[in-house]
Amino acid sequence: MNVLLDIALPRTLDQWEKELPQTPRHATVEGWLFEGPQARRAAEQRLRSAGVEVHLRSAYKPLVHHFLEDLAREDLVRVTVHYPVHPNASPRRFALEAYPLADMLRGVRLQLVPKPEADELPVYEVELEWRDGRHRTDTVFAPNRVHVDHLGETLLSPTAWLRERRGQTVVADGPRESDHEAVFRHAMACLQKHAWPEAEPYFPRLDIRIDLPGIATAPARETGWINSHEALHEDLYFSLLEVFQQRSGRPAGDRRLQPGQIVPDVRASEGAVRLRIGVGPWTPPGKGATSAPDTTPLEKAGAPLPAGRVMSELARIEGQRFEALSVQGRAVAGVYHPGAGLAVLISGAQHANETSGVVGALRAAHELARRPDAHFALIPLENPDGYALHRELCAHAPRHMHHAARYTALGDDLEYREQPPYFERNARHQAFALSGAQLHVNLHGYPAHEWTRPFCGYIPRGFELWTVPKGFFLIVRHHTGWATQARALTESVCRQLALRAELMAFNAAQRASYNAHAGEFPFEVIDGTACMISEVNRPGPALTLITEFPDETIYGEPFIFAHDIQTATVLAAVDALGSISSDP
Repeated sequence: MNVLLDIALPRTLDQWEKELPQTPRHATVEGWLFEGPQARRAAEQRLRSAGVEVHLRSAYKPLVHHFLEDLAREDLVRVTVHYPVHPNASPRRFALEAYPLADMLRGVRLQLVPKPEADELPVYEVELEWRDGRHRTDTVFAPNRVHVDHLGETLLSPTAWLRERRGQTVVADGPRESDHEAVFRHAMACLQKHAWPEAEPYFPRLDIRIDLPGIATAPARETGWINSHEALHEDLYFSLLEVFQQRSGRPAGDRRLQPGQIVPDVRASEGAVRLRIGVGPWTPPGKGATSAPDTTPLEKAGAPLPAGRVMSELARIEGQRFEALSVQGRAVAGVYHPGAGLAVLISGAQHANETSGVVGALRAAHELARRPDAHFALIPLENPDGYALHRELCAHAPRHMHHAARYTALGDDLEYREQPPYFERNARHQAFALSGAQLHVNLHGYPAHEWTRPFCGYIPRGFELWTVPKGFFLIVRHHTGWATQARALTESVCRQLALRAELMAFNAAQRASYNAHAGEFPFEVIDGTACMISEVNRPGPALTLITEFPDETIYGEPFIFAHDIQTATVLAAVDALGSISSDP
């Protein structure tokens, strides 16, 4: 491996413990940094033993941590949060940063009310009312800095902060670069100035290994997972995609970009902070960690399937085999099962960190294969290179989204690969050629908890609609002249899904949380399932039904529920297809 950078950095908490005992007597210090409550409480105790009156808070999602750490939430009946609005941030930025307060305060009358826009330090004003009649108003500071990012945009981003008071007078008050911010800055500077090749791909695999302490809490079951290491992974990965898009001359968000495989590997440490960046080869297929044979019944799978199990399940389905090779040489296997009915293509793991669709595709195919007229092609695992990276990263961080595993080993989205060599996409080409399918059911997922980019404005740029979960929903795309069939297909599938009471309750609860934090719901809701129908004339069948279940990071019963719904949606779409006219 060619090492580009290997540095140790000071831990912010350790620096402050050395610095703060120099504070004059009778001073009070408040600090905000990217550390969990246990580490902060221990540091407070040590500093107070040294004569420093100090309170250390979380710089990441300070309002949520205020409710977790500084409030008795029992018997609360009403909470009104007046959130700041800043000219360098989205109007609802701080309402989103309050997520998952709506889930944490189920049964409490919660209102999130915007304050007038102001170019000043962001502060929440929180009105609280308890069942016994007590009232209180808390002020919660949200430390942020205005800065210009790598794309030249002026943003407002969370930062560490120190404030010193003597009596009622503030004598020092300002941002301090935290270890998390320093790691991000050093990594971006190294990779922006490096002399990359002129043409894509720029490297086979770019490894960014980071070890540092941080924040990991789960205040509201799955929807409330808060992890500063995950957030750093996400911010580095998408920031580097932006850097390489800019370098290549491509427009922002261009999914055809092929930089190579970008792998931010962020791990918790006990105190040391280290950043290592290197360029090396891909991990050869079959050289990674192996797992014991998986014999769990498919319908009871509580975690993503090993790739070997996917292949063994595929082998049980009768039909004509076809195969393509991934960039790294892994098989992209499929089966064509001919029949008298209208043909459908079923696929999963286009985005390899969205794993419930793999199980749903296999379960649905097993069911269809038992029907006498079933006519389908199946590619259960379209992106095996990304899937292998996902398993590699989940070995030490199973509750992280790992969007670095989303795309292929070239770094692009195989859906948008328009020129040869096609690698993984060849499997789709074969499936369409064999089946003549007019419907593609493409099973996807998205984050089951909040997705943030804390050092680039907090809300994920280009993915603003995806920052918090909003239930299971459908995206339906159709060619010109197929709008009527697309609407009929969508309504038929939604009618079938409406019979599932658990799904309807799940969707309603997640939409309510979305409404509280993100505002008006952006999609049409048909019989309890959100839908987006649009005309898109891309290569492929006339109709595409994309499922979106918030499955990233879920396990056990929630994961089983996810692939239950994926399975049911495939079967409902196949049933609907038989009643839809094929004439445009």
